Amino acid sequence: MTHVSIYVLDQARAVDFYTNKLGFKIVTDVPMANDDRWVTVCPPEQPDFEMILSPVTRSVSSPETVAQLKELVAKGAFGVGLFTSNDIFATYEELKAKGVEFTKTPKKEFYGTEAIFKDDSGNWFSLAQLA
Repeated sequence: MTHVSIYVLDQARAVDFYTNKLGFKIVTDVPMANDDRWVTVCPPEQPDFEMILSPVTRSVSSPETVAQLKELVAKGAFGVGLFTSNDIFATYEELKAKGVEFTKTPKKEFYGTEAIFKDDSGNWFSLAQLA
């Protein structure tokens, strides 16, 4: 897989979160019709894996479905993925200092040590140091 789409509530705010708080790099940022933008970011160590920061309002679904999707994203209904770290405690402290909201502090699990954080839209991610 080379790309994954992440629904965001506010694209400009999401770009700020992913670049300034998580330290991701912008890969693509091009204008689209109707004042839209195509924005992808990647973790610095994974330049071939791009995350598309897609506004919920870009959905091709009905207005009712878009409204429901927006509500679900804001409620934190979507667990989007897993990021790994070689030193989860240092990464946790660094991200926390940058204002990243964690819903689970690093905890030893059977597969390694895991923490859970949310992006600015409410999507949640696992941060793990695998055993």
